[in-house]
Amino acid sequence: MRRRVLLTACAAWFAAPVDAREQTARRMYRIGWLVPGSPTPDGARLQDSFREGLRMLGHVEGREYMIEFRWALGRPELLPELAAELVRLPADVIVTVTSQTAHAAKAATTQVPILFITPDPLSTGLVTNLARPEANVTGITMLPGPEIIGKYLQLLADVVGGAARIAVLWNESSPWQSAMMGEAEAAAHRLRIKLIPVAFRDPDDFASSFARMKTARADAVVALPDATTFVHRKRLVDLALQHRLPALLTHLEGAMDGALMVFATDLNVLFRRAASYVNRLMKGAAVGDLPVEQPTTFRLAINMKTAKALGLTIPPAILARADEVIE
Repeated sequence: MRRRVLLTACAAWFAAPVDAREQTARRMYRIGWLVPGSPTPDGARLQDSFREGLRMLGHVEGREYMIEFRWALGRPELLPELAAELVRLPADVIVTVTSQTAHAAKAATTQVPILFITPDPLSTGLVTNLARPEANVTGITMLPGPEIIGKYLQLLADVVGGAARIAVLWNESSPWQSAMMGEAEAAAHRLRIKLIPVAFRDPDDFASSFARMKTARADAVVALPDATTFVHRKRLVDLALQHRLPALLTHLEGAMDGALMVFATDLNVLFRRAASYVNRLMKGAAVGDLPVEQPTTFRLAINMKTAKALGLTIPPAILARADEVIE
């Protein structure tokens, strides 16, 4: 009898850690993360901001949640299968950071919540109602709407005295940028500016794009926000300086890379904010009860070294409005 009790106790002792581990694994919240490109330092920094947001809400990676990354390595044809793979895991939520990845995830499931961080979910058809997103898709926009192009053009016109011809570099494969170009024409008309649309498809087009701007006698250029202009912003800055074109970029990191001006929201803040969505989903919130959020704070940064190299004097009123001045 004593031997049977001892064996039972030993079996329970050995079994307990395994059961505990299995229970922990069942409780682990699985976050799928679908990426169109490859791992990059910029991407890692934004992912860390997301982790920081979860940590601030009391969630510990490896204990309460895990992140499953899937990288398309610049091959969009891989996105449908990668999204389906995340659904099969199964992921409890799928985070996407471009319209293309969000649509791939949306096509893969109607059950798993999809959290996007993209410029304009309305014009790309991800949602039709920001206040009450339908189906299983919600998230955060990087822009308040296409009308922000008017602000970009106004800033350049104010800084570059006599800028009558402004080029807009845009990705012609982006549906939402097509919508923004329509607003750009209207804004240029109001500001009495000649708009020079210059389209590209990939970063290899940048050199010829800037050559076209110079041929069209552009006085300045704004590069619309896009994953390509974000990742390859240093190349854009170098080309702008080479052609002596004052450039406004739409990612904050561009100011340190040498862009004359940057007007943008802080992506790190948006990714930390995205963590609050996951926190609420963890606690059982329905996607339809999580409105799409739009940024309300934008920062203006001016690079004085670049201004000097271009022979520009920044108006005192613009300097007074700047959140950051890089000497």
